[in-house]
Amino acid sequence: MTDTRSARPATYEMVLEYVEQRLTSGEWRPGDRLPPERELAARLGASRQAVREALRVLQAQGVIRSQVGTGTDSGTVVVPAPARALGRVLRLHLAVDSFPFDDVTEARVMLERFSAGLAARRHTAAGLLRIRATLEEMDADLDRAAFGEADAAFHVAIAEAAGNRLVGELTTAIRESVRGTLLDAMYGDGDWPPLRARLRAEHHEIHAALADGEGDLAADRIEAHIRAFHGRLGG
Repeated sequence: MTDTRSARPATYEMVLEYVEQRLTSGEWRPGDRLPPERELAARLGASRQAVREALRVLQAQGVIRSQVGTGTDSGTVVVPAPARALGRVLRLHLAVDSFPFDDVTEARVMLERFSAGLAARRHTAAGLLRIRATLEEMDADLDRAAFGEADAAFHVAIAEAAGNRLVGELTTAIRESVRGTLLDAMYGDGDWPPLRARLRAEHHEIHAALADGEGDLAADRIEAHIRAFHGRLGG
């Protein structure tokens, strides 16, 4: 006789699925109060411990807020998750899921081409200033680690200048998940100053296209930059 217990999801995962279904269907929305633990447990045939475990997971993800008490703010409430909570979850999953590096390259190219094109068309002074500030950091005599930080900030600033929050969070999460790998690529060449100079020049060329409002050119340049640098890691 086959033991099916190992194939059944953990009880707290069933609770998570129940909550997720109501959120994605729109039945529960930010500001709505979840049923009490006792009611959820009875409704799902789960233990209150399983319900608490599921709610702790959701609270850690920034989806709900739980507060003990009897006032109007007590109980468990759905909250609009800040973008940084989404980014944190994405970064963690990307860091541990070991996606093929070619997949990471293509995802970066797709997202950053979009961001560069949109940032060039929006052409806001504030966005260009933030991008320019990261270039000024990279123009200093930085070591590999400090340059890597400024490099990451440059790409994130372009995503933010595009004005699409979701694309920005996806871009940031992917870029941050491979930060260590990209830094290793900088150490792959013993002669750091020439590589740094080349990377600076590529960044300045991307910025120039953005400042000129040349979306297609900015997209082409950022793609060439990403592919060239990722190519240092052997694809």
